[in-house]
Amino acid sequence: MTTSNVSSLDLNNAFPRSPRAILAGYVIAARTLDKCRAVIAGTAGEYHFDCPLDQLFLNFTGISAENFKAFVATGVDDAAVAEWIQANGTEHTHEALVQWNNDLRFKRISEMPIELQVYLEGYIAEFIPADKIVYTWFDVYDIEEQRI
Repeated sequence: MTTSNVSSLDLNNAFPRSPRAILAGYVIAARTLDKCRAVIAGTAGEYHFDCPLDQLFLNFTGISAENFKAFVATGVDDAAVAEWIQANGTEHTHEALVQWNNDLRFKRISEMPIELQVYLEGYIAEFIPADKIVYTWFDVYDIEEQRI
């Protein structure tokens, strides 16, 4: 196990990685890790670890939020977390992983459960600038966090 003094982001002053960022082959995983580290460090700000987005990743891998957080709390770096996810998560074929990643990466708001569509309808109107176009669910995060 690789350990180091991995410093967490202060999410009061920075953004976690995009949900599109890949860790251990999974979208969402790097963002989940950033938020987990910030929660452990007490610097999560308005961000939450084990939110519905994180749960998509955790459920698909079969990893509990508690076990993930306990491992991250040991101070391991990204590479060690990736190895741990691959060793402890549900094994998926390459095809299944690509399909899962692409389903999330390109998910349109209209493809989401209606309660999330209703929530995002108001959220987008309130927090996304009128001159920005949301094509996919991940666009909401990347626009709000000034990546696009």
